[in-house]
Amino acid sequence: MTDLRDEAATAFQEIFGRASDGLWSAPGRVNLIGEHTDYNEGFVLPFAIDRRTIAALAVRDDRMLRIASAFTDELVEHDLTQVSPDVLHGWSAYPFGVAWALGEHGADLHAVPGADIYIDSDVPVGAGLSSSAAIECAVAIALDDVWHLGLDRAVLARAGQLAENTAVGAPTGIMDQAASLFGEDGAAVFLDCRSLESRLVDLRLAEAGLAIVVIDTGAAHDLATGGYGERRASCERAAKALGVAALRDVRVDDLDRARGLLDDTTFRRLRHVVTENQRVLDVVRLLATDGPASIGELLDASHRSLRNDFDVSTPQLDLAVETAVGNGAIGARMTGGGFGGAAIALVPEELTSLLRVAIDGAFAEHGLEQPDIFRVAASIGARRDA
Repeated sequence: MTDLRDEAATAFQEIFGRASDGLWSAPGRVNLIGEHTDYNEGFVLPFAIDRRTIAALAVRDDRMLRIASAFTDELVEHDLTQVSPDVLHGWSAYPFGVAWALGEHGADLHAVPGADIYIDSDVPVGAGLSSSAAIECAVAIALDDVWHLGLDRAVLARAGQLAENTAVGAPTGIMDQAASLFGEDGAAVFLDCRSLESRLVDLRLAEAGLAIVVIDTGAAHDLATGGYGERRASCERAAKALGVAALRDVRVDDLDRARGLLDDTTFRRLRHVVTENQRVLDVVRLLATDGPASIGELLDASHRSLRNDFDVSTPQLDLAVETAVGNGAIGARMTGGGFGGAAIALVPEELTSLLRVAIDGAFAEHGLEQPDIFRVAASIGARRDA
């Protein structure tokens, strides 16, 4: 992390010809369980990870917002008073979208100063680890600081979600931003996506001799295009047909009745959301009573549901999960929105090297590109670093 901070500060100086006023950062996230439940006003259990996005920023004496990054040689600038989703495109829609969204949440963009911002990150892009929310939250907390807005983190999470939904065009829920802002070392964030009430849940992984390993399949996903939006629309149709505000309001005991009211595809989408909400509640309970070694079957069940009912897994994700479980993982599942990205495995510490070898071998045997395999730890959320 120190190297990334130093690199960001140096790059800022080189690009903008002056030192930054400070560095702010926000983490990516792993969703332990609770997939596609957030936009259905349900429950999720993500944790912030020890991979972060840095925003180096210096205030300007005009209304211009200029943004550069390690991802491209492009430097993009807009007058703050002219920023709107209509003029935003490409990677810069994430940070500019946050500035616009803060305006929608009370910031007077005609009164606040402009800024130069440089962004760097070691959160993998397209892996389902929420690199986008890491950008949004790093920029949000930096602008909140230098603009002296004093917004609480729940509002910053809503601003990040608004940027993603409206400026970027990805119809995601609020889980990613909440995890990036509320994370703490060693804990997951149990979030009620209806009320936005959250509490920390100790994972106790080291105590149990366990680790969480990410298997990034290299098949990038894009939540701003078709499949994700179709799944959300299907959930909305199910809620309307059942006469509820959101699928959060449907219980497992209601599924038999719902089957007769919905077509097969819509019913399967519903069944995933309803059973996934219950799995989140069960994992939270088991972590408190029996510890992390007890949650493996729930992780496995979540993957089966995402594969069979929600249809968002891929052959690469299925192979990663099956190989992990067959080589000592207590449980494994795809994580993130699906259609590519990463899987996670809950693994005894002493088996992590064996798991890496087994997955590399399985992917090679199937003629697939070698995945990126690495451990993650639950980390602190967005903050000012320097």
